[in-house]
Amino acid sequence: MNIVLFSFAITLVAYLIAKLISRYVPRVPVLVIGMFCVVGLLAVVGLPYEQYMQGTHDVFGRLLGYVTVALAIPLATMRYDDLPLKSLTGILVFASVSAVALPMSLAYLLHMAQPTILAFATRAVTTPIAINIATLLGSPIGLVILIVILSGLIGASFSGLILRHIHDERASGLALGLAAHAIGTVQAWQRGSVAGRYAAFGMAVNGVFTAIWLPIVIHLLH
Repeated sequence: MNIVLFSFAITLVAYLIAKLISRYVPRVPVLVIGMFCVVGLLAVVGLPYEQYMQGTHDVFGRLLGYVTVALAIPLATMRYDDLPLKSLTGILVFASVSAVALPMSLAYLLHMAQPTILAFATRAVTTPIAINIATLLGSPIGLVILIVILSGLIGASFSGLILRHIHDERASGLALGLAAHAIGTVQAWQRGSVAGRYAAFGMAVNGVFTAIWLPIVIHLLH
C-alpha cells in the first residue's frame, strides 16, 4: 500500500509540474512534459522504475480502460445528420488500413521477428484495444504498449506543426483522433470542443473497425 500511495504521489506531482510548464510551452502536450517530470522525480527520490510501475499499474492500469470508454460521452453531443458519411467512411478505411500496413511493411523489410511485426499492426488503435488485439495475435504486450504510446506521443507532439494551416476543428480533431488516438484526443480538446468531439469520434470508430477486420485478416493470412 505504501508503494502505491508513493507512486501515486509522484504521478500527481509530475502532472501538476507539467501543467505549470505547459503554460510556457503550450505546443508541447502535457503528457510529454509529464513523462520527463516522472523520470526526473524518480531519479531524485531514487525509486526504481520497476517499483514505480508496480505501484501505479493496479490504479492507472484499470483507469485507462474506463477513461477510454468515457471519451465516448462527448459523442452524444455530436450532430450526425450533417456528417459526410461517404467521405468519412473512405477516410476511416484508408486511415485504418494504412496505419496497419505501413508499419508492418517497414518491420518486415527490416527482417524483424514475426511477433514483432504483428505488434506493429496495433499501432492504429488506442492502448486498451491494442492490448486485446495483441492477445488475439500473440504479440508481446509490452512492445505493443510501447508502440502505441510512442505513436500517440509523436503524433500529438508534431500536431501543432502539421496542422498549423488547418483551421477547421472538425478536420484537425478527426486527424488527431485517427493518428494519435487517446493522446491525440486530449490534444484535440485543447484546440476546442468541436475538435475534441471529432477526435473522440475518429478514435472510437477506427478502434472498433480495426479490432474487427485486423484479427480476421491476420488469421486468414496464417
